[in-house]
Amino acid sequence: MLLAGGNAVDAALAAAATLTVVEPTMNGIGGDLYAIVWDGKQLHALNSTGQSPAAWYRSRFDKYDQMPMKGWDTVTVPGQVAGWTALSKRFGKLPFQQLFGPAVDYAERGFPVSPFVASVWEELAALVSDQPGFAETFLIDGRSPAVGEVWRAPGHAVSLKAIAETQGETFYRGALAEAIVSFSERTGGCLSLDDLAAHQPTWCTPLSLQYRGYTLHELPPNGFGIAALMALGILENFDVRAMGRDSLDAYHVQIEAVRLAFADLYAHVSDPQTMRVPVSSLLDRDYLARRAQLVDLRRAGAPLPGKLRLGGTVYLTAADASGLMVSLIQSNYWAFGSGLVVPGTGIALHNRGANFTLERGHPNEVGPRKAPLHTIIPGFVTRNGAPVWSFGVMGAAMQTQGHLQFLSRLADFDQDPQSICDAPRFMLSPADGAVNLEAHLPAGIADELIVRGHRIQMLPSGHLTFGSAQLIGRTGGVYCAVSDPRRDGIAAGF
Repeated sequence: MLLAGGNAVDAALAAAATLTVVEPTMNGIGGDLYAIVWDGKQLHALNSTGQSPAAWYRSRFDKYDQMPMKGWDTVTVPGQVAGWTALSKRFGKLPFQQLFGPAVDYAERGFPVSPFVASVWEELAALVSDQPGFAETFLIDGRSPAVGEVWRAPGHAVSLKAIAETQGETFYRGALAEAIVSFSERTGGCLSLDDLAAHQPTWCTPLSLQYRGYTLHELPPNGFGIAALMALGILENFDVRAMGRDSLDAYHVQIEAVRLAFADLYAHVSDPQTMRVPVSSLLDRDYLARRAQLVDLRRAGAPLPGKLRLGGTVYLTAADASGLMVSLIQSNYWAFGSGLVVPGTGIALHNRGANFTLERGHPNEVGPRKAPLHTIIPGFVTRNGAPVWSFGVMGAAMQTQGHLQFLSRLADFDQDPQSICDAPRFMLSPADGAVNLEAHLPAGIADELIVRGHRIQMLPSGHLTFGSAQLIGRTGGVYCAVSDPRRDGIAAGF
């Protein structure tokens, strides 16, 4: 797309459409999207995540002990296609239809499935193969495609062509919308044409927090981005540089900062319309300093949410010679999403509704026409008003923690982007508080963290738990594109 005269947004959108074909385990046409764009002078943020159906009354979920992970009771309106259109209209140079050529070609002619995608395909397909439309679309005689086997997706190609020709209109108010709703009605869903037609992407101002001279920018709620900022604001109260890179203390305080930020995230963050605590209160420096005082340098904590005054994913980044940079993330979430696939279309519907809670009175309680809490977060870093990084880390709750770890390595230890990408990561599990560590962590750190009360699980380096990372750095007018060498991913810089 760049060689055809397009810009970074055109390139990112072409890659995004193609990834729905060649990595369908992580994203698809029926997912959600966030993006941050640097236009050469300032940042713009796009939230194209959808709301729950109007018929999702609370009584519909009384049969559950917890939110389901698959099926129609996880499917909110997919916002991704509308996000593609919004980005193209505001920043793109090439005709929208031209952006879909490579994706359609891969879907029609096929591509050899990579070892990573094949392994994940088999693992995740087993979780959702019982869902309507899945086996017919994503299995071959009841099995997942093998490594190197050519995979074709003709229905997917037809849908992409229709989206390209109508600038996405068909997905929300045309033939594809009708196919989605008809499938919903036949198989137990309640997604309606009105639900789809009501979706509108939202341009918004990114949230930001300065950390040691660098500024991290994130999407505002309903996403996890605010938790990365909260964790950095807590971490700022410690002299991490003096602790030493990859030291026991540095790991400990970062883990504890994330633990505190997650306690507040899960208690307070939701669709902005239902949040009871202002974003400004969660990011207040004095409040974050008080939260930092709860960190015991000798022991792991079990924090409660703070008392405030009330008031699976793919990531890609692209940049071009004009200075335009885009940080984009899109996702179907868990195991191909909900497992539901609209017959003949290749449209795998995501399951972001699983991130609602059944807790009565909670701001993120499941209900009609609400956007659920979202894990996906594209990141952007500036310094003195100039771009430094367009970056992202994939992998559910890993994303928030990855942003913290990357910023600390940059600001506290002056590491270069590739070294940061290669470095061992931790991943605190929000579900049970356990800390997952990569195997190439310095010797002895894991044992010492156990002594301090952390529940540790060692995993192989490059395990899917730790996500993948891509980054484009900009220094003196030159771009440096960095991709995680241990994981699949895409970064493009020209």
